[in-house]
Amino acid sequence: MSRLSEENLRIANEIIDRYPIRKSALIPLLHLAQEQEGWVTDEAMNHIAEIIGITPAEVLGTCSFYEMFKRQPNGEYQVNICHGISCHLLGADQLIQHAEETLGIREGETTADGKFTLEGVECIAACTEAPCMQVNYRYQNQVTESQFDELVQQIQAEEKNDIPKHGSLAKVRQKIPAERMAGFQSINEGSEPVWLKRNGATK
Repeated sequence: MSRLSEENLRIANEIIDRYPIRKSALIPLLHLAQEQEGWVTDEAMNHIAEIIGITPAEVLGTCSFYEMFKRQPNGEYQVNICHGISCHLLGADQLIQHAEETLGIREGETTADGKFTLEGVECIAACTEAPCMQVNYRYQNQVTESQFDELVQQIQAEEKNDIPKHGSLAKVRQKIPAERMAGFQSINEGSEPVWLKRNGATK
């Protein structure tokens, strides 16, 4: 457990300079601390409080409010499987069960080697891509059980360079193909939505 590193302190000061009020940089600095250790340590929260001039309690209050900030050691790869309504209807529960079997852990647990943490989460705003999940907050869309297994194998073999360890939500932008974006298809066109046709459902 540690305070911000010398390099991250330099980055923190650059971030702070973007804001007219120092404490406005709090959330970006929490992301920075989480990238450093994989979770937000008490020492890092105290350090952030010092450099932006607020109390440790204020930092803790913000950190504990947001789900994406972890306050205890986490796996190198945070696997979030969405179980919102769209994903639930298209197999999220079965995918979570399969993930538990593949990783040898239950939802909310971390593998013994510290590699993966598995969580079921509420909607991650990619409903046209159901069932979807995030690995270190990088989106994985229309995930099948075999695709999940392949992804795990690639990560274990260190072949998945587009998913860095201890990923930060602040650097992620989801990419949904234009033809599958919500609202792309008019309800007056008379044809089934893409997601409905893809899963063989009927009206």
